[in-house]
Amino acid sequence: MKLLITGGAGYIGSHAVRELLDQGHEVTVLDNLSNGHREAVDSRATLFVGSTGDLPFLLDIFQSQGIEAVMHFAANIEVGESVADPGKYYRNNFSNTMILLEAAKRAGLRRFVFSSTAAVYGNPRETPHDEEQEQAPINPYGRSKLMVEWALGDLAKAHGFAIAVLRYFNVAGAHPSLRIGEDHRPESHLIPRILKGARDENEIVKIYGTDYPTPDGTCIRDYIHVMDLVQAHALALDKLEEGRMRIYNVGSENGFSVREVIAACEKITGKTLTLREQERRPGDPAVLVARSEKIRRELGWKPQYPDLETIVSHAWAWHQSHPAGYQTKKMSLEQHKIMKFLETKTCNSMT
Repeated sequence: MKLLITGGAGYIGSHAVRELLDQGHEVTVLDNLSNGHREAVDSRATLFVGSTGDLPFLLDIFQSQGIEAVMHFAANIEVGESVADPGKYYRNNFSNTMILLEAAKRAGLRRFVFSSTAAVYGNPRETPHDEEQEQAPINPYGRSKLMVEWALGDLAKAHGFAIAVLRYFNVAGAHPSLRIGEDHRPESHLIPRILKGARDENEIVKIYGTDYPTPDGTCIRDYIHVMDLVQAHALALDKLEEGRMRIYNVGSENGFSVREVIAACEKITGKTLTLREQERRPGDPAVLVARSEKIRRELGWKPQYPDLETIVSHAWAWHQSHPAGYQTKKMSLEQHKIMKFLETKTCNSMT
């Protein structure tokens, strides 16, 4: 199948690109590179740099590349930033997605997989929560994603769109090859922040909120390996049905507090971290743990890396091999050029 993957230069998107290419699909990537990395895009894919809000550009991509389905990862995802700058999130996450969907409709595309979030639940009444629980997001990020879900449901009914929505929260780990991994700038995700503290003894790991109604006072989340998440997206793509929207939670069904994640990282890295307790970040729910029985039952999804320590160990290996993220390769290339230049100068001086 000929696929368009938006946000395919980002963390999750780049892993999806590689997985779908390995499965035999033809992949086109659309990314504005504001948060993604050109180096993260598999060389087998075709990359277009631009916006999901550019209708003529999208129509040209759909036509020139013969796109048959869309997998939509492109979004802003920082909860705290969404509270401080909600307009940015409604514009990019909602308005631009509506333009993307309009382009798909005009091009005759009806197959659409949407990367959503467990943040649509807000503070769930029960934990783990299933897909039927009330959606009551407590921050603009979650609301912007839920608005897209509502629109997708209407498009499925009105225009026969075949849609899958995947809700998840904390993603971590790296591709086992270590060719791609997590490199956000600035980094706000918990596991890479902790691992940065393990690499640099001068780095302080901040704990945002220690007075939540949880056993140790810190937030509880479930964690999923990035490769297990992209496998869930691939399975959902294969099961799309015309006129129907399927919604799936994707999670480990196990919750870990911030302090428990820190302990797991210290165990894997063998480092003792310097910690600092901070005030809560605005918009953070106390507990988010997803029940994923539905996707296991309907799509046969089964995580390959369900263990938190395995997830951390893959992330640690990536960060150890890429201490400067995707800039590591660039730095090595520059060093190689310098070495070659010095070698040439030395040889010339000897002749």
